[in-house]
Amino acid sequence: MLGARLFKQRYLFLMLAPAFLLVLTFQYIPLLGWLLAFKRYEIGLGFWGSEWVGLEQFKRFFLQSNDYVYLLRNTLSMNIMMIITNLSCGLIFAVLLNEIRQKFIVKILQTVSFFPYFISWVIIYSIANTFLSPSSGLLNELLIKWGILSDGMNVLGESKYAWLLVVCLEAWKSVGYISIIFLAAISAIPSDQYEAADIDGASRFQKLRLITIPNLMPTFIIILILNSGWILNSNFELFFMFTNATNWDKMEVLDMYIYKFGLQQLNYSYSSAVGIVKTIVSLLILVSVNAFSKKTTGKAIF
Repeated sequence: MLGARLFKQRYLFLMLAPAFLLVLTFQYIPLLGWLLAFKRYEIGLGFWGSEWVGLEQFKRFFLQSNDYVYLLRNTLSMNIMMIITNLSCGLIFAVLLNEIRQKFIVKILQTVSFFPYFISWVIIYSIANTFLSPSSGLLNELLIKWGILSDGMNVLGESKYAWLLVVCLEAWKSVGYISIIFLAAISAIPSDQYEAADIDGASRFQKLRLITIPNLMPTFIIILILNSGWILNSNFELFFMFTNATNWDKMEVLDMYIYKFGLQQLNYSYSSAVGIVKTIVSLLILVSVNAFSKKTTGKAIF
């Protein structure tokens, strides 16, 4: 019976309890704050004393302003580019590492590539400013000295460089971490496949194309599906550091918009409504991508 089975596994449930309580406390109980999206919240009146306004905040976001147009454009464009770039670079880097026969070189390259993952975006902004500052940046000084440019490029400020900048920085920071996942998947490939290929006289490139990459595709697809659920969740620290008055039109994403109205302007009701919209759309994207993957490749997470 169910009761007897639960009692028999009580110690396993006790081990699971701390993680369950943490998720419940910090992920699900705060969802009660979504009620603010249906109120005109005023600090003086409190949570329950504020006036109920129904869908007014949602109407304001979709009907009374066109903010959602550029917000969705920026958020989707940059996050899609980041996901594709990160996964592709991580896959390629892992495959190339696997082809290196000198193990000490592999360890050095792994350490060097994985190190940026632990660097905060504050430090990365300082590094980027050192190299890309239009007046004193090392790169601009070299390009001007060599006669390639007459004036320095304002990479950190001009909107036309914004998307390329954040995608490249995110890839540089994440490629080492993602490559470890693919290296683990490579180590799980049965060795008899490579042995059979050797007997058939396959070259290293043929083994790479016909064995390694096809075996990595299920891992690639699963990671892609998992990341699709976060496609509207941007790295707040990244955008907070690199957004300024001259590039905000290309850099302002949903998370920065929620921060602006919620914590800077103290409009908690409106920011909660935007947060709900972001969550619902993210769930729809995750379910859609999972269903599409299941239908086309047979791989899915649920």
